[in-house]
Amino acid sequence: MAPDPIIFFALFGVVAFMIGLSKGGLGGTLGALAVPLLSLIMPTAQANGLALPTQMLADVFAVWFHWKKWDGKLALLLLPGAIAGVTIGTFFIVNVSPSVLKRGLGVIVLLFVLYKLFEKQILGKMKYKPQAWHGLLTGVVAGFSSALAQIGGPPVTIYLLMQDITPRVFIATSALFFFILNWIKVPYYIYAHILSWQNILQIIWLLPVVPVGVWVGKWLADKLNKETFEYVIIALLALTAILLIVRG
Repeated sequence: MAPDPIIFFALFGVVAFMIGLSKGGLGGTLGALAVPLLSLIMPTAQANGLALPTQMLADVFAVWFHWKKWDGKLALLLLPGAIAGVTIGTFFIVNVSPSVLKRGLGVIVLLFVLYKLFEKQILGKMKYKPQAWHGLLTGVVAGFSSALAQIGGPPVTIYLLMQDITPRVFIATSALFFFILNWIKVPYYIYAHILSWQNILQIIWLLPVVPVGVWVGKWLADKLNKETFEYVIIALLALTAILLIVRG
């Protein structure tokens, strides 16, 4: 059953604005709400097809803000595994029923919430010794979760924070990786009939909301208490995940 057009466009406008805010400096936790929120009113596969071009537009701004500040080698180390992860994730989207997919998305979002709640403890207790396969494994997990729910941030965050790089290089490398990863997903989503011109034409007139969100995000970045703001988003994520599991 198709969602009510007014509800759909209102919710997508909010989602596009939130994606812009997250790329503007308010953090990836806000952007993680996109697919879960859309999945409340439509199949998860369709939600992914609408969220991807929105993320890709926002990625342009993220890469532009941090142009050539990244560590290209670290980003490239993640890509082979990311391709494998996207392949597995797309297979799940195509072959799993919409109901199971929604519940699976709810579980992934809850895991994301738990990670964000205990992020400092997790990172603080990790004793890291660099290994060549770490980038490959990180890429697989990030590619899978990104293909399934556009939530590939936590594994990449953990991996990059364990490297000897500055905060600016960390942010820029993450931006570059997800810019490339989202383009990798395009042929997979087209093949799986998740992404089409019809999707893009359906939302194209709302896409200008993304740069507005980016601008507002940059303006708010230094004015909001980010820790309090993030806890509010985590609470919304947890509520959304529970709704997806219960109503799946």
